[in-house]
Amino acid sequence: MSVHQRQVGVGRSLSDTIQTAILLPGTASDEVFVRSVFEGPLRTIGIQLVAPRPVPGKTLAETHLKALDDLSGEPVLAGGISLGAHLAVEWALANPGRCAGLLLALPAWNGSPGNAPAAVSARLSAQAVRKYGVDATLATVDAEPWLAAELSRAWRRAEPGLADSLDVAATRPAPELTELAQITVPTGIAGCSDDPVHPIGVAQRWASTIPNARLCTTTLRALGNDRESLGRATVLAWLRAIGITRLEQPS
Repeated sequence: MSVHQRQVGVGRSLSDTIQTAILLPGTASDEVFVRSVFEGPLRTIGIQLVAPRPVPGKTLAETHLKALDDLSGEPVLAGGISLGAHLAVEWALANPGRCAGLLLALPAWNGSPGNAPAAVSARLSAQAVRKYGVDATLATVDAEPWLAAELSRAWRRAEPGLADSLDVAATRPAPELTELAQITVPTGIAGCSDDPVHPIGVAQRWASTIPNARLCTTTLRALGNDRESLGRATVLAWLRAIGITRLEQPS
């Protein structure tokens, strides 16, 4: 039986099929990056990606949650990257009948952000953008060329709401472990073993806490060479959560 034929069930009757995945970007990222990561891997298993464009500013999180509400006319796969993953879990907990599964890449913390590396990075970046502007702040970014290019595009698109968006990430709590334990849908989680901003330990905690979750890992180095490496890891983890261990192309 092919993956295309097996994309059913997920906690529901076998007559239901999952046709759509709605995935959210990280704080200062965008739907362009989400598509580059997930569109190909999801197409392989016959699922259409919907990647809402972020609305930067103080209400970034609320507009992401509203996008999930507006676009989920049928049970969907929900998920995202970093903050997008946090918000997808938040939405899934509030809408259990509309979420058929979760695709969670690079979760950054659980509970209060505190001094989590991603929260500290967002806080410092917001301060720098307000003080020096986007161009000057980007000029100081010490990152691999591919990541610097991604930030350059996404940050400029996010203006004038970039700093406020970064503040949202720095202050918004992620799901508590007790909340993660309430998730009942199959969940695929991916982390990068060499990512200091999204520590692999966070992804491991999420995977060990969510009852029906699986974790696959990749690396930032792989992501730099192939954006889909992160999407494949997340989708593969979800496939394992629904009991598919071998990927076959649909006939």
